[in-house]
Amino acid sequence: MTIQVHTDNYGNETMWQLVALGAACDEAPIFVGGNAAISCGEAGSFTSPAGGYANNTTIDEGPFCLTTGTPYDILSVDSYGDGQAGFTVLVDGTYAASFPAMGGGLNRYTFTVQLPAERDLAITANQTSLYGEVGVPMTLDIDVKNVGATAITSFTIGYTIAGGTEVTEDFPLAIATGGEREVLISTPWIPTTAADQLVTLRVVSVNGDTDLNVTNDVSERVVKVYEAVPDLADDYLGQAPVLTTVADGDQDILVPRDLDFHPDRERNELWVINKDVFNTGGSTVRFTEPGTPEQEFLYQRDPAARHFLSLPTGIAMGDNNNFATCPGVYDANGNQSSSTPFTGPTLWSADPAIYAQNQFGPLGSHLDMLHVTPRSQGIAHERWNKYWVVDGEHGDVVMHDFKGDHGPGQDYHGNAIIHRYTQVSITRDPGNHIVSHCVMDKRTGWLYVVDNGGQRVLRLDTHTGSIAPGAPSFGPFEQYVQYKNVTGATVEVIIEQGLEEPAGIEVVGNSLYVSDHATGEVIIYDMAAGFTELGRITATPGIMGIKAGFDGRLWYVNATSSTLVRIDPSEVNIGVRETPRSAWNLYPNPAKDRVVLVAPGMAATSPVEVRDQAGRLCVRAAFGTMATGMDVSMLANGIYTVTLGGTSAQRLVIAR
Repeated sequence: MTIQVHTDNYGNETMWQLVALGAACDEAPIFVGGNAAISCGEAGSFTSPAGGYANNTTIDEGPFCLTTGTPYDILSVDSYGDGQAGFTVLVDGTYAASFPAMGGGLNRYTFTVQLPAERDLAITANQTSLYGEVGVPMTLDIDVKNVGATAITSFTIGYTIAGGTEVTEDFPLAIATGGEREVLISTPWIPTTAADQLVTLRVVSVNGDTDLNVTNDVSERVVKVYEAVPDLADDYLGQAPVLTTVADGDQDILVPRDLDFHPDRERNELWVINKDVFNTGGSTVRFTEPGTPEQEFLYQRDPAARHFLSLPTGIAMGDNNNFATCPGVYDANGNQSSSTPFTGPTLWSADPAIYAQNQFGPLGSHLDMLHVTPRSQGIAHERWNKYWVVDGEHGDVVMHDFKGDHGPGQDYHGNAIIHRYTQVSITRDPGNHIVSHCVMDKRTGWLYVVDNGGQRVLRLDTHTGSIAPGAPSFGPFEQYVQYKNVTGATVEVIIEQGLEEPAGIEVVGNSLYVSDHATGEVIIYDMAAGFTELGRITATPGIMGIKAGFDGRLWYVNATSSTLVRIDPSEVNIGVRETPRSAWNLYPNPAKDRVVLVAPGMAATSPVEVRDQAGRLCVRAAFGTMATGMDVSMLANGIYTVTLGGTSAQRLVIAR
């Protein structure tokens, strides 16, 4: 048996030991490799002694004579406490196990001495969301690894929802022995029922034959599916809504810039992020049962907030119990004239046992941080650890996928994939105070972006564009899996009049809401009618981030008055509309290739009909056959009428 050691940029910081299962470092090691100047107690000590392995090199250690079928441990010590080395285990020259580079000072990797099966594709991770909404597409996302003895040229993955019929998809992808791939099911699952739903993914076949090790073929996830957030735009029009101040300085609201709700509605939490001052870093206030007599609040500042939460501008809750923030400074290390500003979005855990706890060392409780977006203006979540950030320094938008985080308080960032969309052009507030937020419409993949300095709103189709050759002109200042520009994406200016200091933004149903810091208004736009303005809610000057609660009511924070405010529709307006709201909805509208119909309680046999302006029938199908949406790719550009189950008709625009 041999072990290959794969060093990083600092091979001298590695010392490792081969030990019996469960043995401690220095407890009768079978073998000790790497830098002899490093002891077990120096793991993560921020030292970098000379000697040991070369940088960015693969070293073969062994052979070792070990007992077949017996598990052993590799203990990897990194003296500085960041990148670590990776390891590949070979038995009789055949791949048996591998452990990629991870963060931390001391890591333990367990393997068993045995020859692998000829065909063995393992599901190693599951990035399917923990929370969803009726009618909102959910991406089924797993990582697979070839742990078999032969190369893989193709494989099939199947999935079931709540024990239903299995849907399979073939992937003609090559994976070398020991190689890994992320696998996304091409057609998203669109939940139709609010309930806990079991999602099961499994390896069906490998190279056209059976997988010879079924013990690692299945991954299950219970997804909490909630009802869609209702759009209360109609209720906000007419009589003036009521502004209810929910919290202020007495609840530690200190120059707030953004807010978000935790997606697990059973937790019933609203998080507010405070700007504070540079010397201390920002802070958060977590409200439970917000806006009720049972409301409680918890003010928290991470021990390392000065770096990881430096004058934050935005917060976005993820669908995996993590969340991310973005700093509004040029350099989070405090050097505002630096040519290598080390700043960007930070990933955190929403677990109260981890976030802001002072037990993870000098780097606080943060899970990860990436460093190519100085003076970030806003952040939006897409799925799992994937977020979109408005880069105020360069005036564009950058996608950050943290992938696997390095754990609380560590500092390895090499797993990330970062894409820069230079076609987006925004201008930040020259005073570096008013935000330029963004929001992801998860139903369509459109990212809506505020351009504060341009007094407008843009949108980016995140499903478009391609990776450009070469590297971006800015950074990187550390190694990532990928850092590239994306070109050819669809970018549209959708609002360019009637805004003075646009700041916050939210999407609910077919309505787009934009806050104006100067006028103190929230402007409502009809997304299905070319973003025409429907009306304005008079709030308070100083308004920044806005967010819809799960009941549809809007909330906002005001940085001037340091308040958290809920906007309640006037009781006079509720239920009184000139045009009754339809019992069902469709989106996106305008559409290109596929349209989703949301109709709670609609029978599966209800007919769906699409007719053109001449009344000719173009599409007819049963509602129950449209779990993944209705294919309209064959329709020409134009206006169509859609009816569902004999209910009121709705207009559909096809525009490409």
